[in-house]
Amino acid sequence: MSEAPPIPNQPPLEDDELAQHLAVLIAGSPTVMQVLTTIRELDLPDWRLFSGAVYQTVWNALTDREPDHGIKDYDIGYFDADTSWEAEDAVIRRVADAFGPALRGKVEVRNQARVHLWFSDKFGEDYPALTCTDDALPRFVCPAFAVGIRLEADDSLTVSAPFGLQDVFTMRLRKNPIRDIPAVSFARVTGSAAARWPELEVVD
Repeated sequence: MSEAPPIPNQPPLEDDELAQHLAVLIAGSPTVMQVLTTIRELDLPDWRLFSGAVYQTVWNALTDREPDHGIKDYDIGYFDADTSWEAEDAVIRRVADAFGPALRGKVEVRNQARVHLWFSDKFGEDYPALTCTDDALPRFVCPAFAVGIRLEADDSLTVSAPFGLQDVFTMRLRKNPIRDIPAVSFARVTGSAAARWPELEVVD
């Protein structure tokens, strides 16, 4: 494994350099790599691993914690034009069958093409229909959360980060600038994260 580049305070690294650093840190997490490798073998359409398993792996490396510290689940998004619950349920079962007992209950997979069908009823907020999995990322509560990765056939890691990677590597949590996030939701999410990583800077 190649050594990750340093992360100086000044000047900040560009996102392409941070993406290279991210790839090295992800490669250093056996659990994340197991998830990525397994999902790649299932060949789900337009898939990404996103949310906590990505940015929390970075935080653990930056704070010298074990790679799995504080990671509650592994969220997989994919995009299938068949928006029936039956089709999504079949994928959920297929993914569950691909993992052993240690990870089966932690890997959560959802068809991003049908999120708009249930989001409003569950969260009381309108959610536009998406056109691809990456469209989901700008909807996340914080820019630091909006990072998706995929392990490609050649073992390279592709990264989608609509807000960039600076917030991830500076451990900064702020409200999504293009979405109206209720204060109570922001406080709940950031409070949960800060309890596990007290080094986080929360910008209200």
